[in-house]
Amino acid sequence: MYPTIQSDAIDRAVDTLNEGGLVAIPTETVYGLAADADNEEAVLKIFAVKGRPTNHPLIVHVADIEAIDAWAKDVPETAYRLARAFWPGPLTLVLPRAERCGTFVTGGQDSVAIRCPSHPWIRELLTRFAGTTHRGVTAPSANTFGQISPTCARHVADDLGDKVDFILDGGACDVGVESTIVNLSGEHPEILRHGAVTRAMLEAVLQMPVPDAGSNAPRASGRLKSHYAPNTKLELVSQERLTARCQELADSRLAVMGSHGILPDLGVNVVFRTPSPETPEAYARVLYARLHELDDIQADRILIELPPETPEWAAVNDRLGRAAADKA
Repeated sequence: MYPTIQSDAIDRAVDTLNEGGLVAIPTETVYGLAADADNEEAVLKIFAVKGRPTNHPLIVHVADIEAIDAWAKDVPETAYRLARAFWPGPLTLVLPRAERCGTFVTGGQDSVAIRCPSHPWIRELLTRFAGTTHRGVTAPSANTFGQISPTCARHVADDLGDKVDFILDGGACDVGVESTIVNLSGEHPEILRHGAVTRAMLEAVLQMPVPDAGSNAPRASGRLKSHYAPNTKLELVSQERLTARCQELADSRLAVMGSHGILPDLGVNVVFRTPSPETPEAYARVLYARLHELDDIQADRILIELPPETPEWAAVNDRLGRAAADKA
């Protein structure tokens, strides 16, 4: 359950956005770093604060389905079908950008990513902010680029501090991983990033295959090999290998996330252990919070037991894989 909306806090957030400032906003997925999507100077502050490359496109967060035609053009019927099915919610649609949408938002591309989030606090903010012209906010995750995403206000404050003009504290995020991104700017729908809206859910609505995107797809958030990464080296280990791997690293201080049954049997060199949630929804909800906890231990290495590799675990496995990848 989210805390009761504080109207004065929403007013302050809207005022800050209107003045060209940056607001950390709660969404159902992760906290975002928001700026007025029409204000180039404000949007460029996001890239500077995060240390994010300016060719890395942002997502425009809007209040309702009617905003699609304000930010995109040549919109296919598939977009409206998906929006009617999953908005407000954790689904981002990539479409040909309208003239209104500046390339400072899209990373220089001719496509724009649009999402209508479901968290009640950001819905209230967007409703007040949108006005009659369907204004929206760009809001990548409110953290230093490439680091662990924030799922509560404290994560934002610990990472970005006073670089943010205002943090709107709407409680902990209940989905916990970034939205599914579907590219609809080409001939056929394709998945750019996995999230809570699964392939099976998309295909059920569209009644057609929705494959993963190829290398010629538009650039999108969260597709770099190394992303969502803690400062401590992270290693993914199968359940069968976890005990042996802890023994192989006997001279190292380890922080481990694994199955309830296996954790008590791990060696004395495991200085912190936390259980893995058993469902993909529960795992996603706490994933980033657990990564923050594991990283804060400042162990020599983090070991995480590999979750199942079935389709419903795609979003969790995607984030873990990028968190464990070698940094460039």
